[in-house]
Amino acid sequence: MLSEFKEFAVKGNMLDMAVGIIIGAAFGTIITSLVNDVIMPPVGMAMGGLDFSQLHAVLQPGEPVGPYATLAAAQEAGAVTLNWGSFINHIISFLIVAFSVFMVVRTFNNMKREEEAAPEAPPEPSAEETLLGEIRDLLRAKA
Repeated sequence: MLSEFKEFAVKGNMLDMAVGIIIGAAFGTIITSLVNDVIMPPVGMAMGGLDFSQLHAVLQPGEPVGPYATLAAAQEAGAVTLNWGSFINHIISFLIVAFSVFMVVRTFNNMKREEEAAPEAPPEPSAEETLLGEIRDLLRAKA
């Protein structure tokens, strides 16, 4: 059983999958930063200075009772909040990741189609065909 596990663990596919997961996690942090630090601030400014990460609804107030200036203040008071602004940020992050994956898959499929559509090279002539060709060429040269 140990040898089977070792064979499974060192397969090339397993290593490729591990690299993919690590790159995917790093890509996720980049997308989160893109949404939170690059996309949402101008969108918030265009909507009158809103900070989407702070948009929330208080479902149950904490101690002391609100209103709370920020989401952090509400959470510190122990209020139960519905963080819908953060949810919008996550939806935008998902859409960016989904579109990026779509573009990678689309590019891969296009390359695969081009590879399949490319004509195959003619097979190498056999030894008999090569010898017959040489005889033909010699007979032509004599004539």
